[in-house]
Amino acid sequence: MNIEQLLEQLQLIATQWGIKVVGVLVAAIVGLMVANSLSGRLRKTLEARKFDLTLTRFFANLVRYAILAGVALGCMGVFGIETTSFAGLIAAGGLAIGLAFQGTLSNFAAGVMLLIFRPFKVGDYVKVAGIDGVVEQIELFTCEFKSLDHRRVIVPNSAIFGATINNVTHYPIRRVDVSVGCAYDADIDACRAVFDKVVANVPGVISEPAPQVFLAGLGASSVDWQLRVWCNTPDYWDVYQATIRDAKKALAAADIGIPFPQMDVHFDAESRAALAGR
Repeated sequence: MNIEQLLEQLQLIATQWGIKVVGVLVAAIVGLMVANSLSGRLRKTLEARKFDLTLTRFFANLVRYAILAGVALGCMGVFGIETTSFAGLIAAGGLAIGLAFQGTLSNFAAGVMLLIFRPFKVGDYVKVAGIDGVVEQIELFTCEFKSLDHRRVIVPNSAIFGATINNVTHYPIRRVDVSVGCAYDADIDACRAVFDKVVANVPGVISEPAPQVFLAGLGASSVDWQLRVWCNTPDYWDVYQATIRDAKKALAAADIGIPFPQMDVHFDAESRAALAGR
């Protein structure tokens, strides 16, 4: 090979590689611009919708680095670098990350489901996952509750979505059930008449659905009744206390006793004789 042929070959190689280098540089610049543009648009969109700031930055950076990683792999393929091993490495890394964050991902999925189906909203009083309180925040990974004694309780979303949710304040009205026991020697019709007056005059009770006096059963020491009245949900505890108070006063005014548990002890003849001999 003479010098002219060598120069021609070097010129051909330089031309081929030069085109590749220029193409890779152009692709890298364009890819960087696209990554920054899409990342910035996503960030502005989420910020405009008052999305969580931490998650906004996370998703924006995730989009940016994903695009840059794809551009980098494409550029390496131009130079003949085998990218199959990189793809396998990325897949293995993704699997490892998925296993490490499976709890977090399950909380995220549960949070999305809670936001879609809305079994409760901020301000509702709920009982779920062994806690009860007012819903303060519904986030992607956790929910925050304020207990009745003002404790901040944070529960993972997966524990909430997989449990039975008792939304106490979902409906505008609630039924108040108050159990009352009357003495066995009291007339049943007289007791019902007393309770009918009570449920009709308790402050805060609504007329529809109508209140009900229910004969619940014959207990060990008393005839058991249940007073059932309806009220607006915010008035529940006031009506509950008022019903108990008025029932106690009405029974006392009617001279009907409210018995307490009693036990009768019977002695056989030998026991009575032994006690008498003392």
